[in-house]
Amino acid sequence: MAQDTAQQAPAAPATPARALLPLILPALAVGVGASLIFLGVSAAAEAFQDVLWRNLPDALGVGRYSVLWMLVMLTATGVAVGLVVWKVPGHAGPDPATMGLDAPVLPLVVLPGLVLATALMLAGGPSLGPENPIIAVNVGIAFWLGRRLLPRLPGGLWPALAEAATIGALFGTPVAAALVISEALAGRQVKGALWDNVFAPLVAAAAGALTTTLVAHPSFDLHLPAFGRPGWGDLLAAVVISSAAALFGMCAVRAFPYVHAAFARLRHPMLALPVGGLVLGLLAAVGGRLTLFKGLEEVGEIAAHPDGWSAGEFATMTVVKLAALLVAASCGFRGGRIFPAVFVGAALGLCAHALVSGVHPAVGVATGVLGMLLAITRQGWVSLFTAAALVASPTILALLCIASLPAWLLVTGRPQMQLRDDGTPVR
Repeated sequence: MAQDTAQQAPAAPATPARALLPLILPALAVGVGASLIFLGVSAAAEAFQDVLWRNLPDALGVGRYSVLWMLVMLTATGVAVGLVVWKVPGHAGPDPATMGLDAPVLPLVVLPGLVLATALMLAGGPSLGPENPIIAVNVGIAFWLGRRLLPRLPGGLWPALAEAATIGALFGTPVAAALVISEALAGRQVKGALWDNVFAPLVAAAAGALTTTLVAHPSFDLHLPAFGRPGWGDLLAAVVISSAAALFGMCAVRAFPYVHAAFARLRHPMLALPVGGLVLGLLAAVGGRLTLFKGLEEVGEIAAHPDGWSAGEFATMTVVKLAALLVAASCGFRGGRIFPAVFVGAALGLCAHALVSGVHPAVGVATGVLGMLLAITRQGWVSLFTAAALVASPTILALLCIASLPAWLLVTGRPQMQLRDDGTPVR
């Protein structure tokens, strides 16, 4: 019987390393290249941001973040991006509301306009991050170069390498890419062992993360007050805040197709984007300068002073930033939704701390981000990783795992903040 079973069992590959070793050099090249493209676009956007928000208003004698300047700059950003979408070949890619982290392979003609639209958006102040368009750009370049330089390798390899490399570069660690890949593979039928399938993408992610770390020295740690041994009060706070954040995020997710449809009725990027920019300027007038941009630097500022604002001020920033994310993602600005969602969750958690002093700032921020990202992205591992990365405390991991369970029950099976081509939500 044992002999019959052994004969029926599929034979394992004799030398799996022989199939994986040729992938290392291409993966390293894609990882380094993806990181350099990300860093180049980010550096150009930051330099232009300084011109728009420091040099220019100073030269004109206007307050850098006055209401007038915010209205002018965000509307002008809408006009500039609208011109790119209208006139540049490729129209800066597909509708950004339909794009997630798993980017399609876009034609090369689309990529210059997408890069330009992304850089203008990052510099101008709309509440979106660089992740979705940068992934799409890197996927397009890696696929085009890979198919020409190494045509014998499978065509599907290049998008996987580019996505993993860009995620590693964005977060400064390959762990985030490993979690995204593992979550994506869980819903597919794959051949071979898990680590055989993730080997080359992890090499690309590690190369991208190391390149970013060596060049830019990124850090997601918010340096919040140290969190010690968790107690029952911390567990209760974690469950309540993560669930509240998930429910709040779901409000924006529910509204997303309707707001997107409202801007779509304007039928032209030179109408939808300037109007969206004007609305964003009005929101910034209410929420202040901290509700501008992708939110990564701004979340560090509010976390550095967790008692520096009142509960009402934190609540205002939370609502305004989520509304700005909703508008920016609906009207056609090219960008991703993860980084601004992090700010929303952090502001909500600090609002809870301001309302109830017994809520530790680290618990509030981490669980607020966790619940918000679960609602916006529906990616559990990435949400857990991001929340944990913001608070460098091993003891908070158990709280986050427990807090993710009720939050996941609230969001599972429901839409996420992404649309199909026909405007219906992705579940």
